Amino acid sequence: MEEVLTEDRIITVLKEKFVDDFVSTELPYGFTTATFKSENIVSIIKFLYDTEQYQYLTTLSGIHYPDLKKIAVMYQLHNLRENKRLRLKIYLAEEKPEVATLTTVFPAANWMERETYDFFGVTFTGHPNLKRILNVEDMIIFPMRKEYPLEDQTREDKNNLMFGR
Repeated sequence: MEEVLTEDRIITVLKEKFVDDFVSTELPYGFTTATFKSENIVSIIKFLYDTEQYQYLTTLSGIHYPDLKKIAVMYQLHNLRENKRLRLKIYLAEEKPEVATLTTVFPAANWMERETYDFFGVTFTGHPNLKRILNVEDMIIFPMRKEYPLEDQTREDKNNLMFGR
């Protein structure tokens, strides 16, 4: 009889196989999330692809945590056979967010990595064509980072009393 795939088993397998890379697990909103060090994330995902049938990359995105001075890259994988989902996160230094490309495992990661670069400034080393995909090429900022004020601070035509300030 084939073993039934459960998130608990996957986390146990990942903890044992990648003991030096494993950081933590959590279950936000019922979604199994494992955090790893960034150095071997491609090997970890390749392992999940080959041995655990997580062969569909649903999401790859950045998340800026300004209080931690870190940028996370979040990968969501799906095992279609067992209908199981798994989220993996890595944290990168805000000053130089850099991680290996996942296009060697999932060719579809190409555009998701370009979008993450475009909006968060994460450099995916080994990417075949890492350039802006949605913003203008000469843009010098990464708009999804929470480093800039939401409003134009030089405007004189707005009345702060209208906004509860």
